[in-house]
Order: sequence, then C-alpha cells, then structure tokens
Amino acid sequence: MSMQNQVHIIGHVGKDPEIKTTQNGKKNARFSVAAKEAFVNAEGKRIESTQWVSIIAWEGLATIAEKYVSKGSQIGVQGKLVIREYTDAKGERKWITEVVADEILLLGTKKKPAEAEA
Repeated sequence: MSMQNQVHIIGHVGKDPEIKTTQNGKKNARFSVAAKEAFVNAEGKRIESTQWVSIIAWEGLATIAEKYVSKGSQIGVQGKLVIREYTDAKGERKWITEVVADEILLLGTKKKPAEAEA
C-alpha cells in the first residue's frame, strides 16, 4: 500500500487572497477556507463546527486565486498538508499547518464590481 499526503477541502473563503511575490519572482496567494461540519450527538443535539484551513497556492494557481477567489467564494481545494516551522518576532519557534494547493475548483461566481455595488 502506498502512502499519500492528499487533502480535499470544500468551503467558503474567509477573506480575499493575499498575493505576494518571492525574491525569486514566484507568485503566491494565501487565504483561508472555512470547512464546516454538522452532526447529531448521542443526546440528539445538532452540533456544528467550523475548521479554518490555511491555503497557499503558487504560480498559475495564485493567478487564478487572484482573479477569481474572493471573500465568501465557495471553492474546493485539493493539495498536500504541510507543517512549516518559523521564528516569530520575539525569537520563538512556531509551527503552522497549511494546505499547498494542487488544484482549485471554483464552485461559485465572483461578483463583478458593478454587481457588488448594486
């Protein structure tokens, strides 16, 4: 059996993607997706939970995110789970878990500027 690191997330975007370019000239887009879950517990009470998932998209996918993904958009993301270590401003070691996108599926439409004002 082969092991695979593959994640599938469907949810709504929490805020407009943050677009940056690295020193090497590679474009990336960072945004978060709210993945919701609901179930009925043993007592019959409906429980709802939201998990915020950090997404990073590179190059061509970053361009797609920049053009078509915005706050509130419903999207699907496929990618791999990555845990990255960094040092914060105080010199403390921190870790962040994020999904590096391999594919972005646009499940809704992005509002045009004229529609957003109406």
